[in-house]
Amino acid sequence: MNGHMEIKVKTSKKEEMIDITSIINGVLSENRFTNGICVIFVPHTTCGVTINENADPDVVYDMLNTMTRIVPYKGGYTHLEGNSDAHIKASMMGASQACIVSHGKLWLGTWQGVFLCEFDGPRQRKLWLKLMS
Repeated sequence: MNGHMEIKVKTSKKEEMIDITSIINGVLSENRFTNGICVIFVPHTTCGVTINENADPDVVYDMLNTMTRIVPYKGGYTHLEGNSDAHIKASMMGASQACIVSHGKLWLGTWQGVFLCEFDGPRQRKLWLKLMS
């Protein structure tokens, strides 16, 4: 099966990382996609996607806190919309991830999860998935 689909995720904070692993695994199950590659793409310039630890919520806290220190909200930016920090953070995270799918699930490490990284919320976000056998 080769297919593509769109998932919508509602964010609730200016900055947050939402574990979307189970959402993606649900899509894989609904589509009976068992083995291949799943590309996850975020078509937004102030939102990203990453793979990291999903067992300890302190990891997400530390990541967001560190990114805010590195790229502060008010940093003397010239972009008129006032969200340059979000654009920079999204570029640091990246807009896509490619994951192996095995036995109907994302094949991730023991402590890994896929995260939608919101930097300019709250908003309704889209994720595009491309499934390739």
